[in-house]
Amino acid sequence: MKLVRESLGAANVRLEVRTDAASAIELARRRHIDGFVIDCDDVHLATDALIAIRNSRSNKLSVIFAVLNGKTSIDAAVEAGANFVLAKPVRETLLRSHLEVAIPKMEREHRRYFRHKIDLPIAVTCAGETSVGKIMNVSEGGVALTHHGLDAAEGMVTVQFELPGVTAQIFRARSEVVWRDASTIGVRFLRIEAGSRRSFEAWLESLEGQLLLRESIQPSNANV
Repeated sequence: MKLVRESLGAANVRLEVRTDAASAIELARRRHIDGFVIDCDDVHLATDALIAIRNSRSNKLSVIFAVLNGKTSIDAAVEAGANFVLAKPVRETLLRSHLEVAIPKMEREHRRYFRHKIDLPIAVTCAGETSVGKIMNVSEGGVALTHHGLDAAEGMVTVQFELPGVTAQIFRARSEVVWRDASTIGVRFLRIEAGSRRSFEAWLESLEGQLLLRESIQPSNANV
């Protein structure tokens, strides 16, 4: 644990620790994590956690390190979903060499799930009724928006908003309401219209370019 903490700290990667498999699975269900280090053999049901995390909707592409201690084979860890395998006692040189490959992958995951703060109007159509809300943030996979007047929006909806730019471009997507709180709903894109996708991706690339510029002068934002 000391070696992992020091190595990730040297790479400016934030570390969150869970000491049991159940809480790790619960965390992975609630949010996206860029990478995981899982002690497969010395934590009860940790291999089950690895499988659950790899099969979760938000973390299926996250980087996973499996740490083994003579019980689980390398092949079994890879089959369960591990990208990298380390044996105890973990050697610092090997861990750091793996991190050199893993951290760029985690950074890409971070950017893919990173929610850009945006203030744009959005139209949400549900069961033939259209209401207007405000986008709070946007990622490749969806948006969070204020739902004042959108109390009836649930399940399958269609969203539409204008992409900022010199030439107005309309984004439309068949979507799903996946969460709701007192003032906000989260919408996941299911099918982006073909005519919208290219412009949307170009817009996100411009936002990601701004993010990369900021990250080039700031510590890594990846989390493990």
